[in-house]
Amino acid sequence: MELIILPLAGALLSWFGKNWNRQVSLLTSLATLALNLFWLSSFIPDGNLQFEHNFPWMSEGIRFHTAIDGLGMLLLLLTNILIPVILLSRWNMNADQNKHLLPLVLLMQAALNGVFTAANGMLFYVFWELALIPVYFICAKWGETDRIRITLKFFIYTFLGSVLMLASLLFLYWKTPGAHSFEWTELVAVNLSEAEAWWVGAGLLIAFLIKIPVFPFHTWQADTYTSSPAAGTMLLSGIMLKMGIFGMLRWYLPLVPEALHSQMPLVAVLSVAGVVYGGIIALRQHDLKRLAAYSSFSHVGLIAAGICTMSLNGFQGAAIQMFNHGVNIVALFFAISIIEQRMGNRSMDQLRGLASGSKPFAVLFMIAVLGTVAVPLTNGFPGELLLLQSIFASHALLGICAGLTIIFCAAYMLRMYQFSMFGQASEKQNGFSPLTTAEWLGMVTLAALVLVLGVYPQPLLDLTHASMNQLYDIIQERIALH
Repeated sequence: MELIILPLAGALLSWFGKNWNRQVSLLTSLATLALNLFWLSSFIPDGNLQFEHNFPWMSEGIRFHTAIDGLGMLLLLLTNILIPVILLSRWNMNADQNKHLLPLVLLMQAALNGVFTAANGMLFYVFWELALIPVYFICAKWGETDRIRITLKFFIYTFLGSVLMLASLLFLYWKTPGAHSFEWTELVAVNLSEAEAWWVGAGLLIAFLIKIPVFPFHTWQADTYTSSPAAGTMLLSGIMLKMGIFGMLRWYLPLVPEALHSQMPLVAVLSVAGVVYGGIIALRQHDLKRLAAYSSFSHVGLIAAGICTMSLNGFQGAAIQMFNHGVNIVALFFAISIIEQRMGNRSMDQLRGLASGSKPFAVLFMIAVLGTVAVPLTNGFPGELLLLQSIFASHALLGICAGLTIIFCAAYMLRMYQFSMFGQASEKQNGFSPLTTAEWLGMVTLAALVLVLGVYPQPLLDLTHASMNQLYDIIQERIALH
């Protein structure tokens, strides 16, 4: 609960502090991260809920119930590590540009922390919707040309998914015994007929697949990522889409096990189709930001496909790849925003020889690229290996198609790096200014995570292992009853 209150208080202070809201926002985000790390130091990754707050809210069945398990702790760490980095990416903007944007980032942080700690279905829904509000205004006010139409499309997609999720949660609520409850434990215990489970599962699933997004629910994604300001793109790609993957693992799979045998094969096919489609489209892009957007779409398709295998390796790979994808994609968009600020554009056709202007930046950008490609000893490798292994074991043909991500990603990422960083530099590009202190801090933090978690990923595996085992056991037990 403290991880929710602290960013909310910081957002309020930042809103009224025009001349010092950068400092307030950054200090608030760092204080939230420090509290998160303090809790991590005493966290026991045994699959049990810890740091619980549970009291009546709207009624006895709608309680303000927050708690943390290994999966929740992983995503809290991701959120609270990336938010300071995102704030650093705005550090050099003028006060007018930051006046209202930075408080919205902190509001987003509070909502995301709420999503990943909610143990009550209605509370989860409230925070899910709350997270949409700040990112909508960030994209609509500070976005590029045609931002209103693009952001409205994004809002309609996600809001319709939210309505379907609410309908499913309400149906489960009325199926709980006695006075009815939205508590996770009560919702999981509901027994549904196969037809009921199919419709309830469809409502939940569509909401989560839109947020991830999975093919064909992805059409809002590339335009929104491209037109949004860098901070909005980082929030959307680095953290917000993890809400959908988290929702599948925490809320969809345990609540409707009766529908999994009919829905998971279809989702697996759609996810792998997105992996291939996203990779092919990324190969054709010249706008660096749009290329990274399709790269993200392809990679999250692989995570969703791993979940669909219903295996421990798939669950574990999805969990750690959520974290690693967040780090890598934010690093890419951070680097692209640095290029755009200095060069005035982000088209590969007009960028050449940037490495000669700033070799340290070239090295940090390359580390982000290698992590995205999942080169061994970078953070992308362990999770991608577990995911591909689980997909191959589940269905060889889907595994072969999903494995194409290795080839596609190497092709479009190295092409992007080659065209922008190498070649004959123009006079303007030779004047590529050195990284500022804020940019150094942000990029070095992300690069360090790419390398450290690639060499030693065990902390992430240890953090989520018990939770993923418990999830697997719950699902298998519920399936066995039917």
